[in-house]
Amino acid sequence: MMISLLKGKLHKARVTHCELEYEGSCAIDIRLLEAAGILPFEQIQIYNIDNGERFTTYAIEAEAGSGVISVNGAAAHKAAVGHRVIICAYGQLDAEEARSFTPNLVYLGQGNRITHTGHQIPVQAA
Repeated sequence: MMISLLKGKLHKARVTHCELEYEGSCAIDIRLLEAAGILPFEQIQIYNIDNGERFTTYAIEAEAGSGVISVNGAAAHKAAVGHRVIICAYGQLDAEEARSFTPNLVYLGQGNRITHTGHQIPVQAA
């Protein structure tokens, strides 16, 4: 059996651009993609913290070190510059691999700079 697991995440990224007339996708600073283990053209899910929108697109490269998070094409209707988003990529693993797999978790601060990284999410207390 194959199981879908979180592979990589950019947590609390700030949208820097919304380009409605662009071909589509989400342009992400290549350094952020690499830190999260997300490949160019890989399918991603975007969860907009500020308006609750959840949508699927694919990642493309933005200039390294730029901090760019550009929501493009039709998806530009689902976010605005300054919105906080969580960008996730998922992978398919067999049940045995899934038991020992850990995701690349990347936490962002001002200017979409990496504040810290991890591989575990703390257990949520009651």
